[in-house]
Amino acid sequence: MKWKIQPSSSLHGVVSMPGDKSISHRALMHAALAQGTSRLQNFLHAGVTEAMMRCVRALGVPLAIESDGALIVQGGQLRSPAARLDCGNSGATIRMLMGALAGQRDLAVTLDGSVGLRRRPMKRVAEPLRLMGAEIGDTPPLSIQGKQLRGIEYTLPVASAQVKAAILLAALQADTPTTIHEPGPSRDHSERMLRSLGVSVATENNTVTLTPSGMPLSTFETTIPGDISSAAFIFAAAALVPNSEVTVQNVGVNETRTGLLDALGAMGGDVCVANVHEVNGEPSADITVKSSELRGITVDGDLVVRMIDEFPIFAVLASQAQGETVVREAEELRVKESDRIGSLASELRKLGVPIEERPDGFVIAGPTRLHGAVVDSHGDHRLAMSLAVAGLIAEGETTVTRAEAYRESFPNFVDLMGRLGGTVHESHE
Repeated sequence: MKWKIQPSSSLHGVVSMPGDKSISHRALMHAALAQGTSRLQNFLHAGVTEAMMRCVRALGVPLAIESDGALIVQGGQLRSPAARLDCGNSGATIRMLMGALAGQRDLAVTLDGSVGLRRRPMKRVAEPLRLMGAEIGDTPPLSIQGKQLRGIEYTLPVASAQVKAAILLAALQADTPTTIHEPGPSRDHSERMLRSLGVSVATENNTVTLTPSGMPLSTFETTIPGDISSAAFIFAAAALVPNSEVTVQNVGVNETRTGLLDALGAMGGDVCVANVHEVNGEPSADITVKSSELRGITVDGDLVVRMIDEFPIFAVLASQAQGETVVREAEELRVKESDRIGSLASELRKLGVPIEERPDGFVIAGPTRLHGAVVDSHGDHRLAMSLAVAGLIAEGETTVTRAEAYRESFPNFVDLMGRLGGTVHESHE
């Protein structure tokens, strides 16, 4: 699939986002481990979560989708699947399954996925799990033989919410408490959700301690907030396209995820956060962004972790900012769905962005007059949508190839952008 994008004169409207990808993954995994029926409202139905659903079904967990999109999960005893579990291109799926299945005694599983997934780092998950007593491989296809686990005290070499989530899922099944030390803050959706389910999870600074109860998780009903990482494309488009004002309702504003909003504010973006409220431990709000004159900033340290998924669209914002924007200490971008530094630099240059690639980030001097070109998503959903937003402010037509990658996380992106006044058209030439 290709996208053909024409420049837009303005964007206006009030919209809602599909459910948060990170929270959807965790909610489904926790519901699968619970004994009984759970209901997940506003669950994200997209490529990455479909991979998790496929794997959970293969483990013997019945799933049903109601007319409003809510996911019904009948959790309970997991069983060994008849074949390898295909995690697709979803790093969250394979890492969380590693943690959840490591302590399922008498269960034998092999986890596999796409060529891209096989290249992503899994040893960082397997090593702490083996310290807990797990029998598990390092590289997909990787085998797991469920074992009785013991609690550990472990220091993560890098702040990673997915690694932390995997260890916490294993810790639920251990016989003693587990303590995790992080070098910096990472998203805390697992801790919030587990606490809402009655699990003893204590946090202090960057240390998390889970004390297992020895009982199954409680069943639950929850409404998943809109995905702020998907909303980032809408925020950026509203800030960049002239004469625009867009409101996104009920989007998650967990402080471990709002780095892009903080960066946009530091750049001089016109951002208003209203109606802040909390559902099952997760804060949500309505966020309005208007067209803005931006200035360059430096992003490093903890802010990198808090906006790790948003750097492709942040680079588009930086291309229109006055002065130099510097990103450093973001080497984790090299091992995402693509090498996001290398592929981002390659494609933005085609649009006229003077981007200097560095081992741990990039430098962009702006503002830049963008011109339409044929660009490639590299099979990366976030890069595809970032390039589409760039096309809204480029002169002439922009074509994004392999655009179907967007379905991994934001399946109604094209429809929603059209409702706001954006000109993104699908082509199957």
